[in-house]
Amino acid sequence: MSNWKLICKLEDIPQLGSRVVKPATGGDIAVFRTSDDEVFAIHDKCPHKNGPLSQGIVHGKRVTCPLHGWNIGLEDGQAVAPDVGSCTKFEIKVDNGDVYLAV
Repeated sequence: MSNWKLICKLEDIPQLGSRVVKPATGGDIAVFRTSDDEVFAIHDKCPHKNGPLSQGIVHGKRVTCPLHGWNIGLEDGQAVAPDVGSCTKFEIKVDNGDVYLAV
């Protein structure tokens, strides 16, 4: 069972954009919002060369790394073929417009 921490309001995350959360344990987490208002959270480092995924372009349920164009699936944190690698995915939920991260 997860404990949930309120991190922001849904409206604080731009559609097709992101927001960075800096947990006390370290390692920035990028929180993404799709055009359909789905929210996903993954480690804010591309598995290729540690590019800041939070600065990438969100399209569908993927984000494209701004450094070398790798595509990362927001649902699972996996690089999209032909690239290979993954980012840690974090549990997240939205309740009445509030966005919570599992801690």
